[in-house]
Parts: sequence; C-alpha cells; structure tokens
Amino acid sequence: MAGPSDPAAARSGTGSTDLHRPSRALLITADENLLDDVLRLAAAASAEVEVVPDVGAVRASWSTAPLVVLGSDLAGDLERARLPRREDVVLVGLDLDDAGVWEVAVRIGAGQVVFLPEEEHWLVGRLADCAERAGPDAPVVCTVGGRGGAGSSTLAAALATVANGRGWRTMLVDGDPLGGGIDLLLGGEEVTGMRWPQLATTRGRVSAAALAAGLPQVGELTVLSWDRGETLEVEPAAMAAVLQACRRSCDVVVVDLPRSLDAASREALACAALTLVVVPAEVRATAAAARVCASVCAVAVDVRLVVRGPAPSGLTGEAVAEALALPLAGFLRSEPGLAGASERGEPPGRRPRGPLARLCGGVVDELVRRHAA
Repeated sequence: MAGPSDPAAARSGTGSTDLHRPSRALLITADENLLDDVLRLAAAASAEVEVVPDVGAVRASWSTAPLVVLGSDLAGDLERARLPRREDVVLVGLDLDDAGVWEVAVRIGAGQVVFLPEEEHWLVGRLADCAERAGPDAPVVCTVGGRGGAGSSTLAAALATVANGRGWRTMLVDGDPLGGGIDLLLGGEEVTGMRWPQLATTRGRVSAAALAAGLPQVGELTVLSWDRGETLEVEPAAMAAVLQACRRSCDVVVVDLPRSLDAASREALACAALTLVVVPAEVRATAAAARVCASVCAVAVDVRLVVRGPAPSGLTGEAVAEALALPLAGFLRSEPGLAGASERGEPPGRRPRGPLARLCGGVVDELVRRHAA
C-alpha cells in the first residue's frame, strides 16, 4: 500500500481508492456446460471474468489474476504447461465421483476443489470478493484500555480521523458493547444507519459494498457503533464476517475493544496488525494494565503501549513500558480542550499539531508503510 501524497487526490480516485479497484477472475475451461455455470455464478456475484479456453494462452494473466477458476477438463493441460504455482487456484468439477480431480488438484497446487452445483454458494462468494477489491486486505489496528477510563475509545476515534484525513478510506468499529457508543465521540449519534444490534448474529460472507452503504457516515468516516439500547453479545462469527468485509472495502480498519476480552474481541485481535494498549502514567493503572496486557498478548501478534500523561507519580513512558515488558508506541501528553471537544461531539485528532494527532499520524504512517512492504 503506497500512501497518497495528496489526500484529496486519494478521494478523487488517484490515490488510495485505486487499491480496491474491481479485478477480473481468470476462468480456464473449454467445457461449454462448465462455462455457462461459472458465468451464471459470476453474474450473480456482479463479477467479471476473463475466459481462456486454451491453456497455451493463459500465461499473460496467470500471475496477476486475483483468482483462477480452473475447469477439470483442462487441469491436465495446465499440469503439463508447468506454470509456476500460485495461491487462489480453485479447481471446479462436475462429477463428485471423479477421484482424478483430487489427484490433479494436489499436483497443480490448487488450494480448493469445488463441485457444481453443490458448492455454488461458496464460489459465488469468492467471485464477489474479486468484484469488490483487488490487492491485500486492509490492516487492522485495535485499541484497548489498560484500565477503565484510560482513553482507548478516544485514541481509536483519533486514529480513524487522522487516517481518513490522510486520504485512507477508514472504517471505525466499536467493539465495546458497554462503551456507550463510539459514535458519540464523533457527534454522529443522530446519523442513521446500522449499528451492532442489526449485525450481532451475522454469519457467512458479508458484502463489503452493502455494509459500507448501510453504516452511518460521519463526515467521510464510516462507523460501526453500538447504540444505547439493550446490551447484546456479538458472536465471534459475526465479528469475523464484518471485519473481513471492512478489510475488503477500506484501507485502514480501527477497532476499539473492551478491557475484558470476549470471544468476539479475540477474533478482532487475531487479525490485528497492531494493537495499542492505553495506560495512564500511574502506578495503579500500570498494575491494572498488567492483566489486560497478558490477555491481549495471548492473542495479538504486535502489542505496544500508549502511555498517557501527565504523570503525577513521576512515571515516564519508558518506565511503564519496562514494567509491562512491552514496546512503547508513544507518550501522549495532555491536550487542552480535548475533553470539552469530546463532550460536544467534535472528533478527536482534528487538531493537526495537537499531541493526539501527532501520535496517531506516526502510528498510521508506520502501519500503512509496513502493510506496503
């Protein structure tokens, strides 16, 4: 992922929006029945496919297509062509009793074998993925409070605000059902759109386009928040499905999580490229954060601390990081007027020279730089 030099250009289609342009799957078959079946499924997925009926003509698109759908009729020809192995090859057969399909799939390195019509729904989903985006899924950054009131939600909202301001299409996901709704931090509580209660039991594939269209849009930021109604439990499958859809349609996904991790929170942490634990520079807060960090580190791969000052105890960010044996992402100094702005529903991180925006800018820049490598 290469960062746009001009955020306005990114939003107009010359920057980050190009990362998710529609891309055609490659269909390799000379079987007219199989061709008709797959084209019908592609139409249902609103996806375009490039049809190649001869393996000899497939080299130009073999390595660049996001998905290769190979008919069993040409599997032997592809094996003899000795093309380099690649990911995302689906071998499609029409006869469940044909054991040879499985054997040739192993020899050519196909990642999946499907039979039609039994597995049509699965293939429609894979083709729809191609229609929604090309390129890698967006990185996820999670925030967790080391103790109650640490400022995790404020950091998450600021990260999303700063990333969006840099031209990255950003999704802010509220993973804390007891947090009161992160849309309040953005002044978006009156904006219409789906909240978690409409998605908490979702299973299977979620359309990225439909999700983005159905969620509240606060300014240019897309937000999935809790409402102020009855507390519900988000099923892990729902969190996984929603985050997969977010990652297909955005450049950055920010998820705010509760201190007490549930199964849905662990699902989010498992796919996070970076997790930030917010800890006030206080002795008791550091002690409280020890258990939170242990729970987070059991699931997440890259966990860092954001230490929030001022420090009446004299604790430095380095001292807190040493006590918790985690790397320090930054020391966040107090920002005059931030609390009042939050009460008024003004998104945090909008002051470009403020401590919060500067810290978030560094985090976002590193995140997208690492993702591009």
